[in-house]
Amino acid sequence: MTEAWEASVEAKIQDAIQRGEFDDLPGTGKPIPGRGAPYDEAWWIKSFLEREALPSDLLLPTSLQLRRRIEQVPDEVRDLPTEQSVRDFVGQLNVQIVAWLRFPDDGPRIAVRPVNTEDVIRRWRAERARPEVTVTEAVTAVRPSRRGWWQRWRRRRG
Repeated sequence: MTEAWEASVEAKIQDAIQRGEFDDLPGTGKPIPGRGAPYDEAWWIKSFLEREALPSDLLLPTSLQLRRRIEQVPDEVRDLPTEQSVRDFVGQLNVQIVAWLRFPDDGPRIAVRPVNTEDVIRRWRAERARPEVTVTEAVTAVRPSRRGWWQRWRRRRG
C-alpha cells in the first residue's frame, strides 16, 4: 500500500521536474539556513521576529517591558516639543503601569512604580535649558593651543 503511494508521489515529482516547475525557485543553489547549527526549540519565533522586523522586547513579560519603558523615558521625552506633551506621555505610561499593578500577569514579580511626572518635567526643562553645542564649537574646545611642542620646549631651555 505505501509502496504504491510512494510510487505515485515520485511519479508526480518527476512529471513536475520535466515540466520545469522546480526551475528558478528562490534559494536554488544556496545552503539551507541553520544547517549544521545545534537545534533550537524557539527557531520559529526567532525567524518570525526577524522576518517581520519586530523587536525582541515583545517576548518579555509585561513587568519587564514596563521597566524597560520606564528606563527609556528620558530618551523618549527629550525631543517632545511642549511640557504638556511630556505630561501626556508620562500619563499614558502611568495608566499602563497602574493597569498592570491592578491585574498583574503570570510573569515575574518585579517592583514597578508609576513614573513621577514632576521629576521627568524637571529633567526635561534642564536639558532644554542646556545650550546646544555645535560640532565646530566642540572641535575648538578640544583643540590644543596653536603653539607647538617645540615652542614650549624652546622657552624652557632658553
